[in-house]
Amino acid sequence: MFESAELGHKIAKEVYRKELPPLREGLLDAQLDLLQSKKFPVIILLAGVDCAGKGETMNLLHEWMDPRHIESHALRELTDEEQNRPPMWRYWRDLPPKGKIGIFIGSWYSAPLVENVYGRTKNAELDQQLDRIIRFETMLCNEGALILKFWLHLSEGQQKKRLKKLEEDPKTRWRINETDWKNFKLYDRFRTVSERMLRSTSTPEAPWTIVEGADEHYRSLTIGKVILEALRRRLDAPETPPVDEPLPPMLTSIDGLQILQTLDLTKKMTKPQYDAELETLQGRLNLLSRHKDFSKISVLALFEGNDAAGKGGSIRRVTQALDARSYRVIPVAAPSEEERAQPYLWRFWRHLPRRGRVAIFDRSWYGRVLVERVEEFCSHADWMRAYGEINDFEEQLVRNRTVVLKFWLAISPEEQLKRFKEREKIGFKRFKITDEDWRNREKWPLYEQAVCDMIDRTSTEIAPWTLVEANDKYHARIKVLKTICSRIEQALEKR
Repeated sequence: MFESAELGHKIAKEVYRKELPPLREGLLDAQLDLLQSKKFPVIILLAGVDCAGKGETMNLLHEWMDPRHIESHALRELTDEEQNRPPMWRYWRDLPPKGKIGIFIGSWYSAPLVENVYGRTKNAELDQQLDRIIRFETMLCNEGALILKFWLHLSEGQQKKRLKKLEEDPKTRWRINETDWKNFKLYDRFRTVSERMLRSTSTPEAPWTIVEGADEHYRSLTIGKVILEALRRRLDAPETPPVDEPLPPMLTSIDGLQILQTLDLTKKMTKPQYDAELETLQGRLNLLSRHKDFSKISVLALFEGNDAAGKGGSIRRVTQALDARSYRVIPVAAPSEEERAQPYLWRFWRHLPRRGRVAIFDRSWYGRVLVERVEEFCSHADWMRAYGEINDFEEQLVRNRTVVLKFWLAISPEEQLKRFKEREKIGFKRFKITDEDWRNREKWPLYEQAVCDMIDRTSTEIAPWTLVEANDKYHARIKVLKTICSRIEQALEKR
């Protein structure tokens, strides 16, 4: 793969000076068109051999274009905040919004590559990591992102020469450290693993461009031209309305029975029994949150359910048992303008709890396969692929020692009608009922089908759904608390 790059490319300074002005003008024009249209974000990855010119390339792109609309990230050692969250959190947090350009030196490829080169992971684990990266980039592309990946290459001799030159110059000596020379001694190993990585992750949606890094003029012009061509091709493409491709129909059960219809909504609990169990369970949860190993896990609980099913009441009974400094409740409503400029899951990644903390979502990322599906706020293809993206997301959380608790609070149409009418009559509850709530009742069968499909496709062994019979609020709250305590205890026992 690297043989063609190692042939070497030289560009005379006169040619460079001649081609640079129109290239810079074109890049600036394309950047302005991107900013004004806000059609898509641009993600540029600069990876490759140490000292191949990644930093110089980033600086040049800032010089050639308007730096106010470029977000650059040179990610190295993990911070304390990053160590306490899933590895991809640091990258999700830094994704550029539509209309902007994000440049990454040190990307989601860095850790898998280095860990494998130094023998800390096996090839099978590397392949699994790369497969997850492919799914991540595919998801970004499906959301409209333009991903440009550049691998800057140097031969072993060229890299050694570059390292010595930087080390001998007092002005650049600070750029070279023991790690650089240690990596150089493993040049052949880095090359082998890099080729494996590049071959498996150069996809049609996000291909790698390998650039010879020895000649700065060739390197700069090549990368600049590739970026300009890709920008203009995407910007100048004719506007075409999205067309849903035919997708396989959703499978239904043979007997036509929906899982929600199997719930026994008549389950009840007396007030004295409720009060006694509530006190016991809240005390149990409080002790668990102060367990010596609780700082080694995080807890994420999300609440979905029919309108007026009692999500808020259940959440309050959970938070009453916790120290207010250790949890956060995230209410999820329609996305803001800032959130619409990012991939769908970005708004949820930014709120993930660090270890030792609890995050409670009142509504969640499942809105895409529920309200957005039923109300046709997104395309058929968007919500169909969301099942896989959500499962990937939750798998990353669990792998990072997050206890994922998912509750669906179910009530009957008759109970919902009763609660709606009560809310209209009680002054301090009127804010809970809207015209939209009444309108949603008309689509009860559609929502019920969406919920059943959601549970079928996203209730996994590592992140199962808990279906809560919520016609009786006492029963619902106790079941929620029991489930939370049990799952946390299981997680702590594994420590």
